[in-house]
Amino acid sequence: MLVLKKEMRSEFKKPIGTLYPSISHAKGSLLSKGDKSLVISIGDVTTRKMLDEGIIPDIGIVDNMIEREPSDHEICYDNVTLKTKNPSGTITDQLWRTIKEGFRLVEKAGYNVLIVVEGEEDLSAIPCIVMAPSGSLIFYGQPGEGVVLCEVDKMKEKAEDLIKKLEEA
Repeated sequence: MLVLKKEMRSEFKKPIGTLYPSISHAKGSLLSKGDKSLVISIGDVTTRKMLDEGIIPDIGIVDNMIEREPSDHEICYDNVTLKTKNPSGTITDQLWRTIKEGFRLVEKAGYNVLIVVEGEEDLSAIPCIVMAPSGSLIFYGQPGEGVVLCEVDKMKEKAEDLIKKLEEA
């Protein structure tokens, strides 16, 4: 398990990609990439807003919480649901395995996958960036600011650097 140290939190809050005020503003960038890109959404609000915009993520990762409060956003689309545990401020081995299984189900069988995290999904962008196939796009919420669009090909090295700053537990 990897743990985020308190003194590193500010660095991990910086967007890993391009910040947009909303999904609708980011939609043009998504459409310009074409249908070959795998689309991953992280967070209840981000996933809900993508669905509202008619964008169905190949993988959605939610924790049924919005800014640490229970979410009333029902995330419902045609998907395979996987469940995992991941405490706040961590990236567990179980989360890594579940995300890896999600990518396998998308790539091998063409399923849409929803990963429901018991705990917190906030750091899940990092393993997604590392494991996502080339050309993938990751969307995640930046609280109070909007949504971040991460093109994995441009951010793999950054994600790997961030992993090195986490503490093994």
